[in-house]
Amino acid sequence: MTPPTPLLGARTLDRETARALPPGSRLPTFVQTVLFARHRKTFFPRLRAQYGDVFTIRLVPSSRVVVVVSRPEHIREVFSTPPSIAHAGEGNTALEPIMGSHSLLLVDDDDHVRMRRQLMPAFNGHALRGYSEMIAQLARDEVEAWPVGEPFRLHDRMRDLTLEVILQVVFGVTDSDRLERLRPLVEKVVSVGPVIMLGAFYPTLLRFPPWRTFLRAQQQVDEILYDEIARRRVDPTVAERNDVLSKLLAAGTWSDVELRDQLVTLLLAGHETTATSLAWAFHELARMPEQLQAGQQAADEGDDAYLEAMGKESLRLHPVVYQVGRRLTEATEIAGYRLPRGTTVMPAIGLVQGDEQHFPDVHTFRPERFLGDNPPAPGTWIPFGGGTRRCIGAGFSLLESTEILRAALTRYDVRAVAPAPEKAKPRNVTLVPSEGCTIIATPRPNFGG
Repeated sequence: MTPPTPLLGARTLDRETARALPPGSRLPTFVQTVLFARHRKTFFPRLRAQYGDVFTIRLVPSSRVVVVVSRPEHIREVFSTPPSIAHAGEGNTALEPIMGSHSLLLVDDDDHVRMRRQLMPAFNGHALRGYSEMIAQLARDEVEAWPVGEPFRLHDRMRDLTLEVILQVVFGVTDSDRLERLRPLVEKVVSVGPVIMLGAFYPTLLRFPPWRTFLRAQQQVDEILYDEIARRRVDPTVAERNDVLSKLLAAGTWSDVELRDQLVTLLLAGHETTATSLAWAFHELARMPEQLQAGQQAADEGDDAYLEAMGKESLRLHPVVYQVGRRLTEATEIAGYRLPRGTTVMPAIGLVQGDEQHFPDVHTFRPERFLGDNPPAPGTWIPFGGGTRRCIGAGFSLLESTEILRAALTRYDVRAVAPAPEKAKPRNVTLVPSEGCTIIATPRPNFGG
């Protein structure tokens, strides 16, 4: 395995190199890190307004140098840089204790190519069509149980639903007893936050709660996953089963540990992100009667293109993941700067998708942007990243959004409890509605008629 590239930071950054970097904030590293972690949605726009489309920040650990780019052509440069030079896996090393060292998000070079090739059959068009009815049924069961005529936090319900999709459609667990055991354990794992992740850097913490509690839940989930993998390996009907785990076993050569790491990656990457994107979509629909009516018409008529456009516009207006990172393994020219080895380059998804130049009336929810003959320009809508590291589950996420929107909009009218939009607040790596997208759902007059 190739040794990791040393970070460009306080210990390796000389004055001459520092002067050649893009301009940026002079605040202390710790302050910049807190602003990045807690307020990036306002911190980044302020820095761009002050320093331009390319700027430098410094983050822990080691006061590492991070160059942020926000123009589509510069982001394309990053995504088109050979993956052997722009390592994405090295930028995610803090996730290794949770996702595992074989996670697609953590490997680079040949390991990444091999694992991505083996994952692709489970996420191609044919496979996605096979998942749609399973997802649709889970969505119908969930929305049928929504409280009627009283406020409820829809984000919580979306998290429950997307978790159920992961357990049944991805893991392939359908046994009711095993599901009852898994749900609370997996909920603890997916709720991992920055404090728990400190255990990766300070192993002594793992002896104390809450780290010890999290570690035990993770171990129990792993026991069940390894048992599922063992059962599936000897299942004579595995080739006919219609879940992601079975398709991975049928299409590739995996060790048990590699499979476990991919399943946990799909769990953590696909649960909170899709739930949050859907919550923001309903947040907008509950305040825009005309858009709600258009969405209901699309749901009634089976207009999947419009329903998918609603999911895309939610991801544009409220980017769940605000930025991605690459670590340069050698000196590279990006955005007109010769960036040294070890620099972290960060395409700012939120900045480019929130730019009036690319999306007129940028703060308004308009799914129509993604329909017709004039779609967004290449490189301006990038919620799933780009290049060889584009999220492999992008199609699955959009399919899930389409089916869940259809299930809810054919059945309900939705309205907001308060007319003012909810503010975004950070929840781990995502930005979620501060009040959980609190709405009131009432049956449509023609439902069931």
